Amino acid sequence: MCLAIPVEIESINDNMAHCRVGEGETYLDVSLMLMAEDVKVGDYLIVHAGFALRKIETSEAEETLKILREMLSLADGTKPEACGF
Repeated sequence: MCLAIPVEIESINDNMAHCRVGEGETYLDVSLMLMAEDVKVGDYLIVHAGFALRKIETSEAEETLKILREMLSLADGTKPEACGF
């Protein structure tokens, strides 16, 4: 099973967005080719396999990241604040 993750757009160049994962230091270059709606720097996206699937509200992104951190914590004992995203 694969999980789509929320990312925040840091910059946009043509059909590619440079995005930050959560609050960590992980960055992804994401294709905007599949996006039907306009996006801008600061927007949050759901990303899977390098493609932005949809734009989401900040509150939804924060809640999703919180849940992912808690899942990792339960799986291997990592403290949620030490997950790196």
